[in-house]
Amino acid sequence: MRYLIDNFAEIAGFARTHLYLALVPLLVGLVIAIPAGAAVRRVPSLRRITITVASVAFTIPSLALLVIIPPLAGIATIDPLNVVITLSIYSVALLIIAVPAALDSVPAEVLDASDAIGHTRLRRTLTVEFPLAVPVFVANLRVVAVTNISLVTVGALIGVGGLGKLFTQGYQRDYPDEIVAGIIVVLLLALVVDRVLFVLGRWATPWLRAGRPRLSQRLRPAKGVGV
Repeated sequence: MRYLIDNFAEIAGFARTHLYLALVPLLVGLVIAIPAGAAVRRVPSLRRITITVASVAFTIPSLALLVIIPPLAGIATIDPLNVVITLSIYSVALLIIAVPAALDSVPAEVLDASDAIGHTRLRRTLTVEFPLAVPVFVANLRVVAVTNISLVTVGALIGVGGLGKLFTQGYQRDYPDEIVAGIIVVLLLALVVDRVLFVLGRWATPWLRAGRPRLSQRLRPAKGVGV
């Protein structure tokens, strides 16, 4: 803890870089996975293929991707873009599975009602399905965000900045305090980002904040109604 206090400015700089490397791929994943996930959901065979490919992509070791991507993308190994591309692949892989699952959580009777009042498929997806799928989707999004924050530390093995530097430097200098400081800050970042996404999810679903009446209230007979 003393190391964390004495080197706060340097660690804060590592933390900013760490957040950038974790959140940019998350945004890339959202841009790609939301429309793609919504599209493949309606084609069962394509959905199965997508899930299989995404699952395989996520099982590829991150260090292997960090070595393979630079020659394919024409960038240097120590380029931060290397980490961004790697984590974008993982983010898309996880989110493209989460989007159809979230949309599946919308009750069928709600979809029937929207069709009955004349909503087109596109309008139903944008104004009915996506809003009601937010709670399930945000739960998955929080997992992806925390996963990215954890995986960024691997970038330190190839010389890319972030809090992972505290691990490699601490190991090389046999200085456990530096490693412990890195663990603490990574955990704090993960907790903060997770909480922010939770709050945003609650803000986007005001009908959930209103709460539901207790079971005893729902079962209580209305006034004036005989038994």
